[in-house]
This record gives sequence, C-alpha cells and structure tokens, in this order.
Amino acid sequence: MAVKIRLRRMGQKKAPYYRVIVADSRSPRDGKFIEEIGTYDPNREPSAFQINEELAKKWLANGAQPTETVSKLFKLAGIEK
Repeated sequence: MAVKIRLRRMGQKKAPYYRVIVADSRSPRDGKFIEEIGTYDPNREPSAFQINEELAKKWLANGAQPTETVSKLFKLAGIEK
C-alpha cells in the first residue's frame, strides 16, 4: 500500500481550507484517510499552516511520500525528510 501525505480540501466555494492528511494513494482527494497531521489556510495573509511535527516525522520515517505542496509546507515548518 502506497501512503501519501497530501491535502484534503474543506471549506466553502472559493474559500478553500485544507487539512494535511496521511492517506492511501488510491483513495479519493476528500475520501477516506488514515490520520490528520495538520492544517493549511491559503486565504489568510500570510498563509497560515500548522503541522504536528512528531506525526509528520513518524510518517516520513515509515515511508509516506509527501506531495509537492506538502513538501513545501514541511520545508517552511523545518521538517526534513
């Protein structure tokens, strides 16, 4: 099973709010997930995000692959792969 760390879209139309989740790569974007590890709000200025470092490092150590956007968030948060 390939595990990805990716964004799950929430919020209303034209006002997205994302949760950073760990999910099977085959599950749909807003479908079933394994664990929630943070949030990301691109509407605020500057963009606000909060990531649980312990959980992120645990999943990276277990082989989960972050998407491109989540990788950028991790870099801003100081979480190294």
